[in-house]
Amino acid sequence: MAPRPTWKGFLKISLVNIPIKVFPATESSGTISFNQLHGECQTRIQQKRWCAHCNREVPNSEIVKGYEFEKGRYVVLSEDDFDKVRPASTRVIDLVQFADDSAIDPIYVDRAYYLAPDGPVASDAFAVMREGMKGKVGIGKLALYGREYLVAVRPQQRGIVMYTLHHAAEIRSIDAVEELNAVSTKVKPEEVKLARQIIGSFEGPLNLLDYKDEYREGLQAIIDAKIAGKEIVAPAVETPARVVNLMEALKKSLDTVSRAKKTPAKASIAKPAAKRKRAG
Repeated sequence: MAPRPTWKGFLKISLVNIPIKVFPATESSGTISFNQLHGECQTRIQQKRWCAHCNREVPNSEIVKGYEFEKGRYVVLSEDDFDKVRPASTRVIDLVQFADDSAIDPIYVDRAYYLAPDGPVASDAFAVMREGMKGKVGIGKLALYGREYLVAVRPQQRGIVMYTLHHAAEIRSIDAVEELNAVSTKVKPEEVKLARQIIGSFEGPLNLLDYKDEYREGLQAIIDAKIAGKEIVAPAVETPARVVNLMEALKKSLDTVSRAKKTPAKASIAKPAAKRKRAG
């Protein structure tokens, strides 16, 4: 099913305003979801909105939003109050700065969205600005889902990708991780040389389609087996051995990788081919 736009508005670059639609670039349908049940009778657990003061369940019509400004004291905001907050970003993504597309540290990225022109008239301007942005990333703001986001946009194939970003104040400094204080700042050149050789042996063209969610597949297999009245025996999980001698571990790793590369690939392909021939 084609994705539905979650936002409509304009992408503004200087005096150029392009009508656009925003589509989520990710989906959660691949995640296996569970319901909470009462183990005794397998009835779904209900989540009720309960008022401890009135000692009764509260319907949605009686629920309001409150901000706690002191312990136990709230100021209540109505929908009219929220409507009064209308920054320009509720209708326009105004790109106020451009930089090289490598300037965004991945740690700032929150979610990804696709931008597309809203209507045939907007397509030409959309395509021109997309081409003009190649190699660059634009920074702006967008009001979405009840809050204003810092966003980055960059061209991708025939479209434009937008990333919502964390603000700098939301990012914890790596210096806050006390365990890193014990990490040595000096390393042995011969160990680094071996480490680079091992890492280099794993280099190759990256295609994320080659990677699957093995945990989800295994969980689905268990669910299917339980539905069919079968049981799956869990494989034994080996605990990785502690590295006592780093140099020895590096040499063994490099030797293992080298032997694996020398193993001819034809041997593993020949058997399935032979089976297919006998089957025919």
